[in-house]
Amino acid sequence: MTATARDTAGVNLSDLAFWSRPPEARREAFARLRELDEPAFFPELKLPFIRSGPGYRALVRHADVVGASRAPRVFSSEPCSNSVADLPRYMARYFGSMINMDDPRHAGIRRIVSRAFTPRVLAKLEADLQATATRIVDDLVRNGPGDFVTDVAARLPLQVICDMMDIPERVRPMVYDRTNTILGIGDPEYTGGRDFNRDGITRRGVLYGLLKAMTAGYELNHLAMKLARRRRREPGDDLVSALVTANVDGESLTDQEIGSFFILLVVAGNETTRNAMSHGLKLLTDNPEQRALLLEDFEGRAPGAVEEIVRLATPVIQFRRTLTRDHVMNGTEYRAGEKVLLFYNSANRDGTVFADPDAFDITRTPNPHVGFGGPGPHFCLGANLARREITVMFRELFTRVPGIRAAGEPEMLYSNFINGIKHLPCAL
Repeated sequence: MTATARDTAGVNLSDLAFWSRPPEARREAFARLRELDEPAFFPELKLPFIRSGPGYRALVRHADVVGASRAPRVFSSEPCSNSVADLPRYMARYFGSMINMDDPRHAGIRRIVSRAFTPRVLAKLEADLQATATRIVDDLVRNGPGDFVTDVAARLPLQVICDMMDIPERVRPMVYDRTNTILGIGDPEYTGGRDFNRDGITRRGVLYGLLKAMTAGYELNHLAMKLARRRRREPGDDLVSALVTANVDGESLTDQEIGSFFILLVVAGNETTRNAMSHGLKLLTDNPEQRALLLEDFEGRAPGAVEEIVRLATPVIQFRRTLTRDHVMNGTEYRAGEKVLLFYNSANRDGTVFADPDAFDITRTPNPHVGFGGPGPHFCLGANLARREITVMFRELFTRVPGIRAAGEPEMLYSNFINGIKHLPCAL
């Protein structure tokens, strides 16, 4: 197919209505975009009070996503990686963090936070993970089938990340609720907005969601400040203590930086793993032969199953990068200051890399997916923790309730950033 970057194959990724289309329709649209000769260009959505640029290139092929990820000095995470538009200062103070930084600042802070995710530390967490998974399944067996997301998938990662940060039990429900609000900016269930038309949320509805997210960010930031003040007086072994006592290039982290990192960790630590688990149950229900293969040798096949679940789920749909200079990659010319979006969901279904890319195959090898981000300095810090959580939860489920399955279609999050499942009925 011959096309230019301005020929978008009848697809508009900036159209809010696109993200309310069925998953199958969106996958087909991305397949058409991958056939273009070079990455398509899309104008940015214009929102009130948000400074938007002219637009962005959509990197939808695996080679482009990996290439940009491996060249962070060219494809910069600054000033913003988690929003197409540059975040206003009043929002960046809550949602700007190390994912919006380049080295050397990013590397210094990542070294601090990574202390909580070393293999030695994660090995110590194994007993706690197992105990939490056991309690969750105890409740599931006692209460009977219900919503897999709220009853199972959301509980384990929330408990783990809150334990790591020593968040008091009494405020954990608030943390869960506010993380939903932050990542559900366009979804009325989490933001309370009602400004919808028949095609999906309106621009005004998105603005309302941004205001709700701001409030949620403020509340989580305020909680982080309280925890930081306490840990400065009484340091412990938790991650907040590591942040408040850290030294980066001779400087301590500011309260604002600690607050933004706190938000990043609780949001990422809760949202991505629970969505991978929820997608995993649906995939194993829809593919009974793969489920049987997994149960036949769980310990031997679980690692491959987890990678394949993450590939097809791709909990984080995309991140943004900004060109620091003129650059040529895979035959396409990019200009300094241009924005690109790295669409991990599309890269993970690239038929030039994955044979039968839409098929669920737990024995797939190799499996060079980018479900935890592309290679490079911004590869997901919590990837190994997420793998452990998914493995422990499914081991406990399939050992004690091997007949568990999805009992209906998932209710999807309305988002162009998170491939989220809000609710999924299950049967035992």
